[in-house]
Amino acid sequence: MTSHPAAVLFDMDGTLVDSERLWDVALAELAETYGGRLSAEARRAIVGTGMADSMRILHDDLGQPHRDPVASAEWINRRILELFRTGLQWRPGALALLAAVRAAQVPTALVTSSGRALVEIALDTLGRDSFDVVVCGDEVEATKPHPEPYLTAARLLGVPIDRCVAIEDSATGVASAVAAGAAVLAVPAEVPIAPRDGVHQVESLLAADLELLAALLAARTAA
Repeated sequence: MTSHPAAVLFDMDGTLVDSERLWDVALAELAETYGGRLSAEARRAIVGTGMADSMRILHDDLGQPHRDPVASAEWINRRILELFRTGLQWRPGALALLAAVRAAQVPTALVTSSGRALVEIALDTLGRDSFDVVVCGDEVEATKPHPEPYLTAARLLGVPIDRCVAIEDSATGVASAVAAGAAVLAVPAEVPIAPRDGVHQVESLLAADLELLAALLAARTAA
């Protein structure tokens, strides 16, 4: 029997909760406020990025690179906080997988590009006791796709990153987890993720369980 991972590191937006549709609303409203419309290509590019990069992509897409990214981020944060309080829902299979990991006493971390204020609201849905460690986008020097968020989570948990499984829905998040050295389970939500070595994909977390997570590590060891 394969052993459990040393820890399971969960992304939040699009992985555990169906929040990307709420970001769709907020980003579209901000673009409209600026007299424009966010393109589908730019919206796809934003998925999984930190706030600074998101605002740069939005401004460039609107042909308004002069916009203040801090002011835009503040607008988005205010609006998304409102939306998170009323419209946050679990992604298929996410709650059951998280519960199974916790029941097996496997350490968990929430590793997200979202800021702490937003995450605190999301934790009302996710459960404040669901994670041993929470790493937010505004609490690290470099956000995804840099490996720092996942390396930070493993360090805080006191476990080797190469014995962890990271679960992600975006190419940006996958790149971060792979660069950190974790085994990766990808569950694309809004945007397809190109196949790559060391990354296993499933259509939804309904197809994931502890045995699959353990098998990802076992396959890496065998390779």
